[in-house]
Amino acid sequence: MLEDLALHSIADEQARELVRRLLNVLEDVRAALRAAQAEIQRLRNEINRLKGEQGQPAIKPHTPQPPPKDLSSEQERRTPKAWSQGRKTDRIPIDREHVVAVDPTDLPPDAVCKGYADVVVQDVLFRTDNVLFRKEKFSSPSQHTTYVASLPPGSRGPFGPGIKSLALVFYYGAQMSEPKVAELLRSVGVRISDGQVSNLLIKDQAAFHTEKDAVYQAGLASSPWQHLDDTSTRVHGQNGYGHIVCNPLSTAYVTTTAKDRLTVIDVLTNSRPRRFVVNAEALGYVEASGLSAVRCRQLAPLADEVIMDEAQMQALLETHLPGLGPQQRKWILDATAVAAYHADVEVPVVRLLVCDDAPQFPLITEELALCWVHEGRH
Repeated sequence: MLEDLALHSIADEQARELVRRLLNVLEDVRAALRAAQAEIQRLRNEINRLKGEQGQPAIKPHTPQPPPKDLSSEQERRTPKAWSQGRKTDRIPIDREHVVAVDPTDLPPDAVCKGYADVVVQDVLFRTDNVLFRKEKFSSPSQHTTYVASLPPGSRGPFGPGIKSLALVFYYGAQMSEPKVAELLRSVGVRISDGQVSNLLIKDQAAFHTEKDAVYQAGLASSPWQHLDDTSTRVHGQNGYGHIVCNPLSTAYVTTTAKDRLTVIDVLTNSRPRRFVVNAEALGYVEASGLSAVRCRQLAPLADEVIMDEAQMQALLETHLPGLGPQQRKWILDATAVAAYHADVEVPVVRLLVCDDAPQFPLITEELALCWVHEGRH
Protein backbone atom coordinates (compact mmCIF):
# COMPACT_ATOMS: atom_id res chain seq x y z
CA MET A 1 0.00 0.00 0.00
CA LEU A 2 2.80 2.42 0.88
CA GLU A 3 4.56 1.65 -2.40
CA ASP A 4 1.52 2.97 -4.30
CA LEU A 5 1.24 6.14 -2.16
CA ALA A 6 2.21 9.24 -4.11
CA LEU A 7 2.69 12.22 -1.82
CA HIS A 8 2.77 14.66 -4.70
CA SER A 9 -0.87 13.79 -5.42
CA ILE A 10 -1.93 15.50 -2.17
CA ALA A 11 -2.77 19.05 -3.13
CA ASP A 12 -2.76 20.52 0.38
CA GLU A 13 0.86 21.22 1.31
CA GLN A 14 0.22 21.00 5.09
CA ALA A 15 -1.59 17.67 4.70
CA ARG A 16 1.24 16.38 2.50
CA GLU A 17 3.83 17.36 5.14
CA LEU A 18 1.72 15.76 7.90
CA VAL A 19 1.49 12.48 5.98
CA ARG A 20 5.27 12.51 5.39
CA ARG A 21 5.93 12.96 9.13
CA LEU A 22 3.45 10.21 10.01
CA LEU A 23 5.23 7.85 7.60
CA ASN A 24 8.59 8.66 9.22
CA VAL A 25 7.17 7.99 12.68
CA LEU A 26 5.67 4.72 11.41
CA GLU A 27 9.04 3.64 10.01
CA ASP A 28 10.75 4.40 13.37
CA VAL A 29 8.06 2.41 15.22
CA ARG A 30 8.51 -0.55 12.87
CA ALA A 31 12.30 -0.48 13.36
CA ALA A 32 11.89 -0.34 17.14
CA LEU A 33 9.39 -3.21 16.97
CA ARG A 34 11.83 -5.37 14.99
CA ALA A 35 14.60 -4.65 17.50
CA ALA A 36 12.28 -5.48 20.43
CA GLN A 37 11.21 -8.73 18.77
CA ALA A 38 14.85 -9.72 18.25
CA GLU A 39 15.68 -8.92 21.88
CA ILE A 40 12.66 -10.91 23.12
CA GLN A 41 13.73 -13.90 21.02
CA ARG A 42 17.29 -13.61 22.34
CA LEU A 43 16.02 -13.62 25.92
CA ARG A 44 13.81 -16.62 25.16
CA ASN A 45 16.80 -18.48 23.74
CA GLU A 46 18.84 -17.65 26.84
CA ILE A 47 16.02 -18.87 29.12
CA ASN A 48 15.79 -22.10 27.10
CA ARG A 49 19.56 -22.54 27.30
CA LEU A 50 19.51 -22.11 31.10
CA LYS A 51 16.69 -24.69 31.27
CA GLY A 52 18.82 -27.13 29.29
CA GLU A 53 16.85 -26.68 26.08
CA GLN A 54 17.79 -25.31 22.69
CA GLY A 55 16.95 -21.85 21.41
CA GLN A 56 15.68 -20.87 18.01
CA PRO A 57 18.11 -22.15 15.38
CA ALA A 58 19.98 -19.53 13.37
CA ILE A 59 19.11 -20.57 9.82
CA LYS A 60 20.80 -18.44 7.20
CA PRO A 61 18.89 -17.63 4.04
CA HIS A 62 19.68 -19.60 0.94
CA THR A 63 22.41 -17.99 -1.14
CA PRO A 64 22.03 -18.72 -4.82
CA GLN A 65 25.21 -20.04 -6.35
CA PRO A 66 26.38 -18.40 -9.55
CA PRO A 67 27.04 -20.68 -12.48
CA PRO A 68 30.62 -22.01 -12.49
CA LYS A 69 33.07 -20.11 -14.59
CA ASP A 70 35.47 -21.89 -16.87
CA LEU A 71 38.74 -20.05 -16.27
CA SER A 72 41.06 -22.56 -17.91
CA SER A 73 42.51 -22.14 -21.34
CA GLU A 74 42.12 -24.71 -24.08
CA GLN A 75 45.79 -25.66 -23.86
CA GLU A 76 45.55 -26.28 -20.11
CA ARG A 77 42.40 -28.38 -20.24
CA ARG A 78 42.86 -31.94 -19.09
CA THR A 79 42.30 -34.49 -21.80
CA PRO A 80 39.46 -36.75 -20.65
CA LYS A 81 40.28 -40.44 -20.42
CA ALA A 82 37.97 -43.27 -21.16
CA TRP A 83 36.55 -44.74 -17.94
CA SER A 84 37.12 -48.40 -17.29
CA GLN A 85 36.20 -50.68 -14.41
CA GLY A 86 39.37 -51.72 -12.58
CA ARG A 87 39.73 -55.05 -10.82
CA LYS A 88 39.79 -54.46 -7.10
CA THR A 89 41.05 -57.99 -6.45
CA ASP A 90 44.30 -57.21 -8.26
CA ARG A 91 45.26 -54.89 -5.38
CA ILE A 92 44.40 -57.35 -2.60
CA PRO A 93 47.41 -59.33 -1.29
CA ILE A 94 46.66 -63.07 -1.08
CA ASP A 95 47.61 -64.69 2.23
CA ARG A 96 46.69 -68.27 1.35
CA GLU A 97 44.97 -70.32 -1.33
CA HIS A 98 42.28 -72.92 -0.85
CA VAL A 99 41.10 -75.23 -3.63
CA VAL A 100 37.37 -75.91 -3.54
CA ALA A 101 36.62 -79.24 -5.23
CA VAL A 102 33.43 -80.19 -7.01
CA ASP A 103 31.60 -83.17 -5.54
CA PRO A 104 32.34 -86.07 -7.95
CA THR A 105 28.84 -87.41 -7.51
CA ASP A 106 27.49 -84.22 -9.12
CA LEU A 107 29.59 -84.68 -12.30
CA PRO A 108 28.56 -86.63 -15.41
CA PRO A 109 30.97 -89.30 -16.71
CA ASP A 110 32.25 -87.09 -19.55
CA ALA A 111 33.07 -84.03 -17.40
CA VAL A 112 36.54 -82.52 -18.13
CA CYS A 113 38.41 -80.17 -15.75
CA LYS A 114 38.88 -76.70 -17.26
CA GLY A 115 40.96 -75.11 -14.52
CA TYR A 116 39.69 -72.82 -11.76
CA ALA A 117 37.35 -69.87 -11.32
CA ASP A 118 39.13 -67.51 -8.91
CA VAL A 119 37.16 -65.71 -6.23
CA VAL A 120 38.90 -63.52 -3.60
CA VAL A 121 37.21 -63.35 -0.18
CA GLN A 122 38.63 -60.90 2.37
CA ASP A 123 38.60 -61.87 6.01
CA VAL A 124 40.55 -61.33 9.22
CA LEU A 125 41.51 -63.62 12.08
CA PHE A 126 40.94 -62.28 15.57
CA ARG A 127 41.85 -64.98 18.03
CA THR A 128 44.34 -65.73 20.76
CA ASP A 129 47.91 -66.74 20.00
CA ASN A 130 49.11 -67.76 23.45
CA VAL A 131 52.71 -68.99 23.38
CA LEU A 132 54.54 -71.07 25.97
CA PHE A 133 58.17 -70.02 25.67
CA ARG A 134 60.53 -72.77 26.89
CA LYS A 135 63.70 -70.80 27.47
CA GLU A 136 66.87 -72.86 27.42
CA LYS A 137 68.89 -72.67 30.60
CA PHE A 138 72.54 -73.56 31.02
CA SER A 139 74.70 -73.62 34.10
CA SER A 140 78.48 -73.19 34.15
CA PRO A 141 80.17 -74.79 37.21
CA SER A 142 83.44 -73.06 36.39
CA GLN A 143 81.85 -69.62 36.09
CA HIS A 144 79.21 -70.23 38.76
CA THR A 145 76.73 -68.60 36.37
CA THR A 146 73.38 -69.62 34.89
CA TYR A 147 72.64 -68.67 31.29
CA VAL A 148 68.97 -68.32 30.23
CA ALA A 149 67.75 -67.59 26.72
CA SER A 150 66.12 -64.20 26.12
CA LEU A 151 62.53 -63.75 25.01
CA PRO A 152 61.87 -62.37 21.51
CA PRO A 153 61.56 -58.57 21.24
CA GLY A 154 58.18 -57.30 22.38
CA SER A 155 57.31 -60.37 24.45
CA ARG A 156 58.37 -58.99 27.82
CA GLY A 157 55.55 -59.16 30.34
CA PRO A 158 52.32 -61.16 30.29
CA PHE A 159 51.18 -59.81 26.91
CA GLY A 160 52.79 -60.08 23.50
CA PRO A 161 53.34 -57.41 20.81
CA GLY A 162 50.01 -58.21 19.12
CA ILE A 163 47.90 -57.31 22.15
CA LYS A 164 50.08 -54.29 22.92
CA SER A 165 49.68 -52.87 19.41
CA LEU A 166 45.96 -53.67 19.26
CA ALA A 167 45.35 -51.86 22.55
CA LEU A 168 47.01 -48.74 21.14
CA VAL A 169 45.09 -48.97 17.85
CA PHE A 170 41.72 -49.53 19.54
CA TYR A 171 42.20 -46.75 22.08
CA TYR A 172 43.91 -44.02 20.01
CA GLY A 173 42.90 -44.99 16.48
CA ALA A 174 39.34 -46.28 17.00
CA GLN A 175 38.73 -44.06 20.08
CA MET A 176 37.45 -46.95 22.18
CA SER A 177 37.36 -46.61 25.96
CA GLU A 178 39.68 -48.72 28.11
CA PRO A 179 36.80 -50.92 29.42
CA LYS A 180 35.62 -51.57 25.86
CA VAL A 181 39.14 -52.50 24.75
CA ALA A 182 39.36 -54.95 27.65
CA GLU A 183 35.89 -56.30 26.85
CA LEU A 184 36.80 -56.92 23.20
CA LEU A 185 40.03 -58.70 24.10
CA ARG A 186 38.26 -60.85 26.69
CA SER A 187 35.63 -61.81 24.09
CA VAL A 188 38.24 -63.86 22.21
CA GLY A 189 39.69 -65.47 25.34
CA VAL A 190 42.39 -63.04 26.51
CA ARG A 191 42.57 -62.89 30.31
CA ILE A 192 43.11 -59.17 30.89
CA SER A 193 41.71 -56.57 33.27
CA ASP A 194 40.81 -52.93 32.72
CA GLY A 195 43.84 -51.88 34.76
CA GLN A 196 46.18 -53.99 32.62
CA VAL A 197 44.80 -52.30 29.50
CA SER A 198 45.53 -48.92 31.10
CA ASN A 199 49.10 -50.02 31.83
CA LEU A 200 49.58 -51.02 28.19
CA LEU A 201 48.57 -47.51 27.15
CA ILE A 202 50.56 -45.37 29.58
CA LYS A 203 53.55 -47.39 30.82
CA ASP A 204 56.83 -48.41 29.18
CA GLN A 205 56.40 -46.00 26.25
CA ALA A 206 60.04 -44.85 26.12
CA ALA A 207 60.48 -46.44 22.69
CA PHE A 208 57.68 -44.30 21.28
CA HIS A 209 59.17 -41.11 22.74
CA THR A 210 62.58 -42.01 21.29
CA GLU A 211 61.04 -42.63 17.89
CA LYS A 212 59.05 -39.39 18.08
CA ASP A 213 62.23 -37.43 18.87
CA ALA A 214 64.02 -39.00 15.91
CA VAL A 215 61.10 -38.31 13.58
CA TYR A 216 60.86 -34.68 14.71
CA GLN A 217 64.58 -34.09 14.29
CA ALA A 218 64.44 -35.64 10.81
CA GLY A 219 61.51 -33.36 10.01
CA LEU A 220 63.47 -30.27 11.07
CA ALA A 221 66.33 -31.33 8.81
CA SER A 222 64.09 -32.24 5.85
CA SER A 223 63.34 -28.67 4.74
CA PRO A 224 65.19 -25.34 4.68
CA TRP A 225 62.12 -23.67 6.21
CA GLN A 226 59.51 -24.46 8.84
CA HIS A 227 55.97 -23.18 9.29
CA LEU A 228 55.16 -22.49 12.96
CA ASP A 229 51.91 -21.44 14.60
CA ASP A 230 50.28 -21.90 18.00
CA THR A 231 46.76 -22.15 19.34
CA SER A 232 45.29 -22.13 22.83
CA THR A 233 44.63 -25.52 24.39
CA ARG A 234 43.76 -26.96 27.79
CA VAL A 235 45.59 -29.84 29.45
CA HIS A 236 44.14 -31.29 32.66
CA GLY A 237 42.09 -28.13 33.18
CA GLN A 238 45.08 -25.79 32.75
CA ASN A 239 45.44 -23.31 29.89
CA GLY A 240 48.36 -23.94 27.58
CA TYR A 241 49.41 -23.65 23.96
CA GLY A 242 49.66 -26.20 21.18
CA HIS A 243 52.47 -25.46 18.72
CA ILE A 244 52.34 -26.86 15.19
CA VAL A 245 55.66 -27.15 13.34
CA CYS A 246 55.34 -28.29 9.75
CA ASN A 247 56.83 -28.28 6.27
CA PRO A 248 55.85 -30.11 3.07
CA LEU A 249 57.25 -33.39 4.46
CA SER A 250 56.44 -33.48 8.16
CA THR A 251 54.21 -32.12 10.92
CA ALA A 252 54.89 -32.11 14.66
CA TYR A 253 52.80 -30.97 17.63
CA VAL A 254 54.25 -29.68 20.90
CA THR A 255 52.21 -28.57 23.94
CA THR A 256 53.65 -25.95 26.31
CA THR A 257 52.47 -23.71 29.14
CA ALA A 258 53.75 -20.50 27.47
CA LYS A 259 54.50 -19.11 24.03
CA ASP A 260 57.30 -16.59 24.59
CA ARG A 261 60.58 -16.52 22.67
CA LEU A 262 62.32 -19.02 24.97
CA THR A 263 59.39 -21.40 24.54
CA VAL A 264 59.58 -21.12 20.74
CA ILE A 265 63.27 -22.05 20.95
CA ASP A 266 62.28 -24.99 23.17
CA VAL A 267 59.84 -26.10 20.48
CA LEU A 268 62.44 -25.86 17.69
CA THR A 269 64.98 -27.81 19.79
CA ASN A 270 62.47 -30.54 20.72
CA SER A 271 62.20 -29.43 24.38
CA ARG A 272 65.89 -29.99 25.05
CA PRO A 273 67.29 -28.32 28.19
CA ARG A 274 67.81 -24.64 27.49
CA ARG A 275 71.24 -23.34 26.53
CA PHE A 276 72.69 -19.83 26.70
CA VAL A 277 75.86 -18.15 25.51
CA VAL A 278 77.21 -14.62 25.91
CA ASN A 279 78.95 -13.69 22.66
CA ALA A 280 79.09 -10.82 20.20
CA GLU A 281 75.80 -11.82 18.61
CA ALA A 282 74.03 -11.87 21.99
CA LEU A 283 75.49 -8.48 22.92
CA GLY A 284 74.19 -7.02 19.67
CA TYR A 285 70.69 -8.36 20.31
CA VAL A 286 70.69 -7.03 23.88
CA GLU A 287 71.77 -3.57 22.80
CA ALA A 288 69.11 -3.44 20.09
CA SER A 289 66.41 -4.60 22.51
CA GLY A 290 66.73 -1.46 24.60
CA LEU A 291 68.89 -2.53 27.54
CA SER A 292 70.55 0.44 29.20
CA ALA A 293 74.13 1.32 28.29
CA VAL A 294 75.26 0.67 31.88
CA ARG A 295 73.89 -2.87 31.84
CA CYS A 296 75.36 -3.49 28.38
CA ARG A 297 78.82 -2.48 29.66
CA GLN A 298 78.40 -4.82 32.64
CA LEU A 299 77.45 -7.70 30.34
CA ALA A 300 80.17 -7.18 27.71
CA PRO A 301 83.10 -8.56 29.80
CA LEU A 302 81.16 -11.82 30.30
CA ALA A 303 81.35 -12.73 26.60
CA ASP A 304 83.41 -15.93 26.59
CA GLU A 305 81.58 -18.17 24.03
CA VAL A 306 80.92 -20.78 26.74
CA ILE A 307 77.61 -22.64 26.46
CA MET A 308 75.72 -22.60 29.79
CA ASP A 309 72.56 -24.23 31.06
CA GLU A 310 69.74 -22.19 32.60
CA ALA A 311 70.94 -22.54 36.19
CA GLN A 312 74.46 -21.39 35.25
CA MET A 313 73.09 -18.45 33.27
CA GLN A 314 70.86 -17.33 36.14
CA ALA A 315 73.77 -17.59 38.57
CA LEU A 316 75.96 -15.53 36.21
CA LEU A 317 73.37 -12.75 36.11
CA GLU A 318 72.91 -12.78 39.88
CA THR A 319 76.66 -12.49 40.39
CA HIS A 320 77.64 -9.90 37.78
CA LEU A 321 74.38 -8.04 37.12
CA PRO A 322 72.51 -7.96 40.45
CA GLY A 323 69.21 -6.14 40.70
CA LEU A 324 68.02 -6.77 37.16
CA GLY A 325 64.37 -6.02 36.54
CA PRO A 326 62.10 -8.67 35.03
CA GLN A 327 62.13 -7.05 31.57
CA GLN A 328 65.91 -6.56 31.58
CA ARG A 329 66.45 -10.18 32.60
CA LYS A 330 64.09 -11.33 29.86
CA TRP A 331 65.97 -9.34 27.21
CA ILE A 332 69.29 -10.88 28.26
CA LEU A 333 67.95 -14.44 28.47
CA ASP A 334 66.25 -14.13 25.09
CA ALA A 335 69.37 -12.76 23.42
CA THR A 336 71.76 -15.33 24.88
CA ALA A 337 69.33 -18.20 24.13
CA VAL A 338 68.98 -17.07 20.49
CA ALA A 339 72.76 -16.84 20.15
CA ALA A 340 73.17 -20.33 21.62
CA TYR A 341 70.51 -21.68 19.24
CA HIS A 342 72.28 -20.22 16.20
CA ALA A 343 75.54 -21.83 17.34
CA ASP A 344 73.92 -25.24 17.93
CA VAL A 345 75.42 -28.26 16.18
CA GLU A 346 73.29 -31.01 17.74
CA VAL A 347 69.88 -30.09 16.31
CA PRO A 348 68.97 -28.76 12.86
CA VAL A 349 68.89 -24.97 13.10
CA VAL A 350 65.93 -23.46 11.24
CA ARG A 351 67.07 -20.65 8.96
CA LEU A 352 63.66 -19.48 7.67
CA LEU A 353 60.50 -19.42 9.77
CA VAL A 354 57.04 -18.87 8.26
CA CYS A 355 54.70 -17.53 10.96
CA ASP A 356 52.55 -14.58 11.93
CA ASP A 357 53.82 -11.23 13.22
CA ALA A 358 53.71 -12.13 16.93
CA PRO A 359 56.56 -10.51 18.92
CA GLN A 360 58.11 -13.80 20.06
CA PHE A 361 59.22 -14.89 16.56
CA PRO A 362 61.75 -12.23 15.42
CA LEU A 363 65.50 -12.86 15.99
CA ILE A 364 65.11 -16.64 16.35
CA THR A 365 65.83 -17.33 12.68
CA GLU A 366 67.94 -15.55 10.09
CA GLU A 367 64.89 -14.95 7.91
CA LEU A 368 61.23 -14.49 8.78
CA ALA A 369 58.29 -14.81 6.39
CA LEU A 370 54.71 -13.84 7.17
CA CYS A 371 52.15 -16.58 6.59
CA TRP A 372 49.85 -15.73 3.66
CA VAL A 373 46.90 -17.37 5.47
CA HIS A 374 47.21 -14.87 8.33
CA GLU A 375 47.50 -11.99 5.86
CA GLY A 376 44.61 -13.26 3.77
CA ARG A 377 42.25 -13.19 6.75
CA HIS A 378 42.28 -9.39 6.68
